[in-house]
Amino acid sequence: MNPINYLIISLAMVVGLVVGYLYARYLAEKAQRKQRVQVEKMMNEAKEQARQIELTARDAALKTTQAAEAEISHLRSELNREDERLQKRRAELDARVERLEQREQAVNKRQSAADRRYNEVEKLHEQQMEEIQKIAQMTTEEARGILLKEVEKESRNDMARIIRQIEAEAREEGERRARKLIVDSVQRIATDNVAEVATSLVPLPNEEMKGRIVGRNGRNIRAFEQAAGVDVIVDDTPEAVTISCFDPVRREVARRSLARLILDGRIHPAHIEKVLEDEQQAIEKTIVEAGDEAAFDAGVPGLHAEVLRMMGRLKFRTSYGQNQLAHAVEVAKLAGILAAELGANIEIAKAGGFLHDLGKAMDHNQEGTHAMLGAEYAKRYGVHQTVVNAIASHHHEVEQESLEAIIAEAADAISGARPGARREDLEAYIKRIRALEDLAVSFSGVNQAYAIQAGREVRIIVEPGELDDLAATRLARDIAKKIEETMQYPGQIRVTVIRETRAVEYAK
Repeated sequence: MNPINYLIISLAMVVGLVVGYLYARYLAEKAQRKQRVQVEKMMNEAKEQARQIELTARDAALKTTQAAEAEISHLRSELNREDERLQKRRAELDARVERLEQREQAVNKRQSAADRRYNEVEKLHEQQMEEIQKIAQMTTEEARGILLKEVEKESRNDMARIIRQIEAEAREEGERRARKLIVDSVQRIATDNVAEVATSLVPLPNEEMKGRIVGRNGRNIRAFEQAAGVDVIVDDTPEAVTISCFDPVRREVARRSLARLILDGRIHPAHIEKVLEDEQQAIEKTIVEAGDEAAFDAGVPGLHAEVLRMMGRLKFRTSYGQNQLAHAVEVAKLAGILAAELGANIEIAKAGGFLHDLGKAMDHNQEGTHAMLGAEYAKRYGVHQTVVNAIASHHHEVEQESLEAIIAEAADAISGARPGARREDLEAYIKRIRALEDLAVSFSGVNQAYAIQAGREVRIIVEPGELDDLAATRLARDIAKKIEETMQYPGQIRVTVIRETRAVEYAK
């Protein structure tokens, strides 16, 4: 390359670099001037906004100050008015206190005058009492004693009259409500009655069968009686023999076994034992089924199998002609109805009513009353404690701890006392009537006593000179309590005490 050209190119490049540098510097200075102008403009705008904000704040502060001064002025005026009202009220109170003081002074003056008058009246009263005592020739204490005796006599008569009236009203209301509950319950839960039996009659196809039952030298009948534990009575009853036993289950087993032997025709000791064993098993099955069915009818679920089995034994027992298992079901239903009406626990009441005579199924083999035996047996198999108490207390051998126990007792009495439920033999009836009359006559002041209405009421005639009206009322209550404690009877017994005074005079 030519050196001159190289030099020219180099100069051109230097010149270009210088020109580019100068141009770039120019552009940078121009940009700086533009930025400076913008910054100054923004600062001016910020200063302007700051002035505007300051002016606005000053205006707001001024307005707030003016509003506060106005509020303070308003409150000051309110306080001034309230102070004026308080001043006025204070003046009124001062005036009222002054009037009250004046009135108190006037009252004190009147009290002083009244005290003086009272003293004068007391003196006059003492003078009059002294004069009355001189005239009556009797001291104040003696007169007070006479008045107290007269008042006491009148008060006793009034007390007896009021007591009789209250008792009559309470008895009438109680009888009305109880009669309604009992009638409703009996109408809904009435069942048939069964005759009282300690014997069973077995029909025979002919009279010749009696000889076969007796056997040679009485062999068959002795074997049957020994194996069955019953008495077989072969008498003049046509085409029938009688089985006698106080255990209803054994009597039923013997009746069914003898009927089966008669139908089969093979009557000898070995076959007798086999038939009795078969019928015993059949009766046990019947007992279990009867207990289950009775619990279902009574609406008492969840009982132990042994309890149901023991209840099933009551199917073959009667009391005063009433079947005990049917009686238990009836009592359970009555107890449920009464519990529903009275707001008690229906399930507990029904269970207590159903199991209340559980002990009657076992009291032939164990010592103790049927109520306590049944309660112990039920407790042994997990029956609820309230139900156990209802069983034990339905004859008041222990204290009743719940309303359900009282309901179970009432349902038992209703079932036993309803028309047609039970019957009583003549000897026991006469014995109970005499015991009732003797108990009433044993009280002091009783002249005569008569048991009427089949022993459901006892009327007592007392000596009017020995007992007044209040004592007669107390006597009726004492006799009723004594009857409850010493006698056993279905239902209730009404005690009526009659006291009358007769004045007799003859005109000549």
